[in-house]
Amino acid sequence: MTSRALFQTMLHQSVLGDAGLLADLAHSARVLAAEDRAGRAWCREKGYRGYTSYASLADLPRRDPAFADLARSLAAPVRAFAGECALDLAGRKPRLDSLWVNVMRPGATHSGHIHPHSIISGTFYVEVPVGAGAIRFEDPRLPMLMAAPPRSEDAPEPLRSFVYVEPAPGMLLLWESWLRHEVMPHTGKGERISVSFNYS
Repeated sequence: MTSRALFQTMLHQSVLGDAGLLADLAHSARVLAAEDRAGRAWCREKGYRGYTSYASLADLPRRDPAFADLARSLAAPVRAFAGECALDLAGRKPRLDSLWVNVMRPGATHSGHIHPHSIISGTFYVEVPVGAGAIRFEDPRLPMLMAAPPRSEDAPEPLRSFVYVEPAPGMLLLWESWLRHEVMPHTGKGERISVSFNYS
């Protein structure tokens, strides 16, 4: 008698870019955080501890060469990940739909969410101080487990209800956009800078 795994959830993790790209992105993110009045106003209104361009700037790769370089670097890993997920795109390539900066101050967090109207989402980490907070992915079956007992503490990663990934500078994470995730509280010092994006 054998058991087999069903309904696999994929998460891509790799290292991307170089010190120059990281430095350029960090500089650009801080300039945006200082100059984007609409973005800062949105963050104040929503209680976001830090800055995000999510609701204010939709053209970062056209606006700044550092983001254009990042967008070019994302294309190949995203295409490969779509293949790993066996997504039938009818001969088309995934298209970068949106890309935004996150500058999180100590105490910042981002509650559980998904990315509607997209197929692949991801984050590229630029600066990550110690204690900046992991990203936590949630088993999509969780709402349906009903009377199931909790998993043991030493359960293999594919069987856990939550999987935590500790970010590091240069780390690229990709996942299917329906996968619920959240950013745990930033308990360190300094700013955590990342760039998130969606592909349609």
